Amino acid sequence: MRSFHLYTPTEVFFGKKEEEKTGAYVKKWGGTKVLLHYGGKSAEKSGLLDRVKASLECEGISYVTLGGVQPNPLLSLVYKGIELCKKEKVDFILAVGGGSVIDSAKGIAVGLGHPDEDVWDFYLGKEVKNCYPVGVVLTIAAAGSETSNSSVVTKDEGRVKRSIDQDPIRPRFAVMNPELLYTLPKYQIACGVTDIMMHTLERYFSHKDTLGNDLTDKIAEAVLDNVIQYGPKFYRNPTDYKAASEIMWAGSVSHNNLTGCGNGGDFATHLIGHELSGRYDAAHGATLAAVWGSWARYVMPDNPLRFAQYAVKVWGCDFDSACPENTALAGIEKTEEFFQSIDMPISIPQLVEGVTDQDLQEMTDLCVSLGRTAIGGFKKLSKEDVFKIYQMANK
Repeated sequence: MRSFHLYTPTEVFFGKKEEEKTGAYVKKWGGTKVLLHYGGKSAEKSGLLDRVKASLECEGISYVTLGGVQPNPLLSLVYKGIELCKKEKVDFILAVGGGSVIDSAKGIAVGLGHPDEDVWDFYLGKEVKNCYPVGVVLTIAAAGSETSNSSVVTKDEGRVKRSIDQDPIRPRFAVMNPELLYTLPKYQIACGVTDIMMHTLERYFSHKDTLGNDLTDKIAEAVLDNVIQYGPKFYRNPTDYKAASEIMWAGSVSHNNLTGCGNGGDFATHLIGHELSGRYDAAHGATLAAVWGSWARYVMPDNPLRFAQYAVKVWGCDFDSACPENTALAGIEKTEEFFQSIDMPISIPQLVEGVTDQDLQEMTDLCVSLGRTAIGGFKKLSKEDVFKIYQMANK
């Protein structure tokens, strides 16, 4: 097996009504005054925010609130949260929401841990040495941020999207009640299912070796099979508890790095998609679906056997020993058919119309910039490569 380092410290509380115990979990992890961070009105209208507040009050924990997190969370709100927490002497950040809320909460926690530094510097690669504790009440199965070491925010000026990927920002705990997913719009469910699948694929296709670590591969293939089986069921019926619970747990497993042990990560598709979401304010999962097929076809010739393995193990395709490329392409096509089955785009025009080559060049320049000379792990992609992938996806 290839060597690896796995660190998954987040304590998970999974099941019905777990959000009613949030205050006890905050207290367990030392919180005495909490920033309650959330998105829009849905957390209030559903009564979830009131239940979380009641659980904090029951434990004698005071709190201040900061809502307004939007998809593709903004750096400006992270700055606002940092200043509010300093003023109110907050010692624990509690995110109530999905990946955007959690990512914003992590940014605030990093900023508080480095009070004399600009938090944006950490999104540009500076080492995180201290981070305030973060807890999560999850309401969207998608980003996996509830157990991951990642936080992605968008700088308001220029719509530049960057990430922190460091272990100190992993949440202390995650509360996961599948019933909290019941009111999600179908489009959000589809984007979430896509993101979960992509977090697994980004690790599965991370080396040119034909085979990765066998057990890691099998875990990744099982997660993909789970998403393929339950994603459409959850999409068709958001109140299907079994489907919702399977997808919710898959979201966490897909991004806590268990599916990448010994394989590392590629994440070129994420970086390419980030520029689309930053520029056009498009949903993250949809941008991934729009470009993955083009990325896959572009890099596949470097190791068709790896893609053929994916086609056989995950999609049940027959292996063409005379021409493994045919099997590889069949697996890519099956993946795109799956995305289409849940109404996800598989090209840029299906996501946003009127994107020009000049737009693609500007996104390419942002994608491979700020210290990056190439992206990806399966195949190192230069600016020229990224531009070609954008062009392929824009047809």
